[in-house]
Amino acid sequence: MQQNEIHQYLEHFLETNDCKIVNRSSGLLEIQLTIEMDKLLMNRPFYWHYLEKTGGIPNPMKVTFITDQDEVDESVKGEQIHFGSPRLHQIFSIVKDLGQSISLYENVQPPNGQQLPLHPWLAVNYQVSFTCDRKRDILYSFGIHLISGQIIENFHPILSNLSFSGKIPDFCYCISPIIKPVSGLNRLEQLLTKIIEKEDEMWAEEARNRWEHDLQLLNQFYEGTEDSPESYKVEKNALKELYDPVIHVNVINGGLFYLSLPTMHSFLSSNEKQNN
Repeated sequence: MQQNEIHQYLEHFLETNDCKIVNRSSGLLEIQLTIEMDKLLMNRPFYWHYLEKTGGIPNPMKVTFITDQDEVDESVKGEQIHFGSPRLHQIFSIVKDLGQSISLYENVQPPNGQQLPLHPWLAVNYQVSFTCDRKRDILYSFGIHLISGQIIENFHPILSNLSFSGKIPDFCYCISPIIKPVSGLNRLEQLLTKIIEKEDEMWAEEARNRWEHDLQLLNQFYEGTEDSPESYKVEKNALKELYDPVIHVNVINGGLFYLSLPTMHSFLSSNEKQNN
């Protein structure tokens, strides 16, 4: 997950949850949290418990997230956010707790009060972890049009540039999906499987080589022992758990997004240019 993608993800998450972005730049977000987000993010249970007991005036915190230190003046203080940072994983967990699946509608104003159809897109963000004694995480973001079956990669950054509402805008109506969301999800999972299968397997081979090297050292240590003691079995199993290469796939979040035709055509055109 690149830093600009993290920046866009944070923006979308915060604005979707009604937090006011007081100041923003390419590497910085200064946010006024809502009461709910303060409770979820800032770990101040005693403050909120005391406030609720005394009937005090709530004062949710203002925070600064830095996604690119090179783009921010050194005098600016804030929390640096990168892939793997505790704060970002906390936000991933909050998204899961709030509900992995959502339905949002593009905020559009049809010209001259005309009826405007909104098309259903299923968007899913995946985290793929290549794990052995080392770990590498990759974020994949896909969108599938539930009418035509067209799939667009790197979908989340595109959605981040749009404005959404939890209600259907005036003079708009939603087209019912031809492809069921479950079928769409299966297609995305098949695509992700093909992408993973094309990954260079050198990381797994190197892990197995390190595993074999340490296993030889372990065998040398216990050489001459008539019966393998319990400690040998424990250490051998520990080496297997440490070095055994495994790929984990997690769904971070997903949802149905209803988009207008102009937006859809823009997506498809952009996708065709990337593939050419």
